[in-house]
Amino acid sequence: MAVINVLYRIAAEISATFVEMAPYLLLGLTFAGVLHVLFTKESVARHLGGNDLAGVAKASLFGVPLPLCSCGVVPTALSLRRSRASRGATVSFLISTPQTGVDSIIATAGMLGPVFAVFRPFAALFMGLVGGVATNILVKEEEPDAAVESGASCPLCNVTEPHAHGLGERVKKMAQYAYGDFLDDISLQLLLGIALSGLLSYFLPESFFTQHMPNEFAVMLLMVVGGIPLYVCATASIPIAASLMAKGLSPGAAFVFLAVGPATNAATVTLIANAMGRKVIAVYLTVIASCSIIAGYGLNAIAAFTSNAGFRVAAGVHVHQEHGIVIYLGTAVMGLLLILSLLRKAGLRIVHPGPGGGGGIGEAEEGVTVLGVDGMTCNHCASSVAGALRALEGVEEVDVNLKKGEARVRGRFSLEDARRVVACQGYTVREEDAIRPDGAA
Repeated sequence: MAVINVLYRIAAEISATFVEMAPYLLLGLTFAGVLHVLFTKESVARHLGGNDLAGVAKASLFGVPLPLCSCGVVPTALSLRRSRASRGATVSFLISTPQTGVDSIIATAGMLGPVFAVFRPFAALFMGLVGGVATNILVKEEEPDAAVESGASCPLCNVTEPHAHGLGERVKKMAQYAYGDFLDDISLQLLLGIALSGLLSYFLPESFFTQHMPNEFAVMLLMVVGGIPLYVCATASIPIAASLMAKGLSPGAAFVFLAVGPATNAATVTLIANAMGRKVIAVYLTVIASCSIIAGYGLNAIAAFTSNAGFRVAAGVHVHQEHGIVIYLGTAVMGLLLILSLLRKAGLRIVHPGPGGGGGIGEAEEGVTVLGVDGMTCNHCASSVAGALRALEGVEEVDVNLKKGEARVRGRFSLEDARRVVACQGYTVREEDAIRPDGAA
């Protein structure tokens, strides 16, 4: 009976966190979809090229609202690099983008309060600027690797020729990305984050950090060491930070976790090191670690000056309470979207059809090349690989299976060019898995 009571109370903590967060998640996902339709990767690269302070500043500023996770941001950043952006501008974009996004900013306001929500993107902007300038000063500039040229493709249909889409098509694409592709990238992390938040809320005693870990700098270092290898997105980290703050963690230390966790992970570090070199990754990690601690102390100063006004959890608002019908309706919709996302994740596929349409390439179809691709970890990765392959001359259709780590390509094209465009996105074609049909070009 005691075990059942414990499980019930843990489930109550988890459900309370989800109800608190769900409406903000739904709103944030919607804005993420709108941004996806408005800004293509090519438009980002076109505006952010530049080997100067202005290029670094624009890269950092542009990255703050974009809803890209720490691994999904790498292909876009490498696209900047191929478009003749400096190493500094590329690193600036890599640092500022995964820390925030329009979805996480809205969720932060709902869970942690308006001060935290405003501070977080400004701190990400500051860290991106420092990282970009430091990279330009400390790392010798080299010409980006040459890439196979291709026209900018439309985010709605992948066609390169000039054309237009109606409002209905744009809304459909927005919904597909926001509640499909983007949600699929974060759904499992998000649920794990909410579950961990409930466990921390139940098991950690009140004022745990103030009583048992009074050294603020040591706590921040712990957040850095724990956050660097961790794979957690900017939104999924919020409920964890909220629960830790409810147990006495300072806003500054919570910010360090919110900055370092989303900005780095083992896969991202490996991709950046392979694409841009060890010196760049050293600057990247040093700036994130040091600047997050500096910003953390700054947030603590703001909290002390305002007596924690504007910090929801710090002010003790993280409690179980009654909500209106709109909140519960938003929670139900968000819950349904998460269930559908988990069902899709059983076998994720990204299909880029040719002008005639198409619904995926069969297992044993004639005229199809099967490419094994290493390094893909999310829908954005798969979409980047599919888009790069689809832009090659002679390619008719591309079907990327994220779970299997492979791309099936219909058409007659150069295998060498395929390897090059995949490498330019930050991934690798496995030589032993490049299976060509008889008679292919």
